[in-house]
Amino acid sequence: MGICASSAARRAGGSAGASTRRNGNRRRERDQDGAGEANRKRKDDRQAKEGGGGGGGGNGKQGGGAVPCGKRADFGYARDFAERYSLGKLLGHGQFGYTYVAVDKVNGDRVAVKRIDKSKMVLPIAVEDVKREVKILRALTGHENVVQFYDAFEDDSYVYIAMEYCEGGELLDRILAKKDSRYTEKDAAVVVRQMLRVAAECHLHGLVHRDMKPENFLFKSSKEDSPLKAIDFGLSDFINPGKRFLDIVGSAYYVAPEVLKRKSGPESDVWSIGVITFILLCGRRPFWDKTEDGIFKEVLKKKPDFRRRPWPTISNSAKDFVKKLLVKDPRARLTAAQALSHPWVREGGNASDIPIDISVLNNMRQFVKYGRLKQFALRALASTLDGEELADLKDQFAAIDVDKNGSISLEEMREALAQDLPWKMKESRVLEILQAIDSNTDGLVDFTEFVAATLHVHQMEEHDSEKWQLRSQAAFEKFDIDRDGYITPEELRLTGLKGSLGPLLEEADIDKDGKISLSEFRKLLRTASMGSQNLPSSSGYRNLRKI
Repeated sequence: MGICASSAARRAGGSAGASTRRNGNRRRERDQDGAGEANRKRKDDRQAKEGGGGGGGGNGKQGGGAVPCGKRADFGYARDFAERYSLGKLLGHGQFGYTYVAVDKVNGDRVAVKRIDKSKMVLPIAVEDVKREVKILRALTGHENVVQFYDAFEDDSYVYIAMEYCEGGELLDRILAKKDSRYTEKDAAVVVRQMLRVAAECHLHGLVHRDMKPENFLFKSSKEDSPLKAIDFGLSDFINPGKRFLDIVGSAYYVAPEVLKRKSGPESDVWSIGVITFILLCGRRPFWDKTEDGIFKEVLKKKPDFRRRPWPTISNSAKDFVKKLLVKDPRARLTAAQALSHPWVREGGNASDIPIDISVLNNMRQFVKYGRLKQFALRALASTLDGEELADLKDQFAAIDVDKNGSISLEEMREALAQDLPWKMKESRVLEILQAIDSNTDGLVDFTEFVAATLHVHQMEEHDSEKWQLRSQAAFEKFDIDRDGYITPEELRLTGLKGSLGPLLEEADIDKDGKISLSEFRKLLRTASMGSQNLPSSSGYRNLRKI
């Protein structure tokens, strides 16, 4: 979405036109006349799109057949477009609509307008796509790095989406205009930071962009320091915590491994930003082949090459940042908010503009569901970590600790969990979470207690396996009092665990020998809070787009 007059916009519909342009691949399957089989397949795919159901947004509610002949959808939008705006020059067009510059009749401001033809919306899913895109733009409007949504209108023939007009061109054009098609580290960090802020905001709303790439970011103006704006939410969708998308969408060079495996979530946006960062810094794609299948094999199997020029001259901090975004295991990949706390991208930024990480809130919710032994084990692990390892969680703690007194109160916890989230939470549930995290029962959550409840264990192991071994062993030894290599029920009692210890021990005692070994303790720490997803996998690829 959004509008620009760059060469890319002129040749393909630009900004708001970009949405229809890129949605063409997605919507071609449901076009009219002769698309019956593709439409049926698309409908089935969409209904099974999110593992376990409950995706919100446009998931699972699409109707069956086509819209009755002669009947056009009523969206419930305002019908005074012609009184509000005058359409100007055509900027581009896509499969379902045209993009224009328009003038506000009241104040004379230029805006972007995407005009979508209702006669092309043959299937209910096409109607749902438009409604979802408007819903997404409404949810994100006000964020400085998202193209601003003004309003949606309709008449008997068209839907009109009015939004911010961006004149600075696509990020892709600026990359290509740079010497050797690459940015300096300082300039790249500024760009990447803005993309991460968009991703973090999306994820906080339970939204996944699903097609982050340079063409989907515009500059507001032609100035060098112009803000970057995210556009084209045509493939974006809402998802509930712990659920996974089962369909394959995106653009070939930027698609994450888990998307190809048909079990993706918000982490896929971070992978795409990692690919963009790689390109910004070296002028090449990290995964390339002459064919789409070849690209996918590279994405699934190959590691990025940091030995070729110019990588030896690029800072270790930048390389560390890119590597942590291009981790193939999504559980071990940095979240968007965590990436904003990384030293390389944070330089020039500050903690106050780092948003709350949706994964931190989700982890706190999951902590309540853990057995008491795992909660104790995580607290022990948290106590072994140093400042450098906790930089991102310090930022998150500071974001929630509004009065900056070094602890999180019930009111501050309530405020954090009352964000515009994809789930609602009762007051009693907020209190339950605070009480589970509050190990010393003083009614407050201090930083160590917070860390225990919000740790990303898979990241620790992936990013530095040697340090993980040392930290997890140190945590184990807090329970293994006699240092014989096992934790016994008596040692659990001595470290403060009360009540019946038999069932407690079973939480980690895999071989049922009545005690816990170091390997069993580590497996306990690794246990995924969401449980097994049992998601299907497929080698089929669809809706993937090359640049």
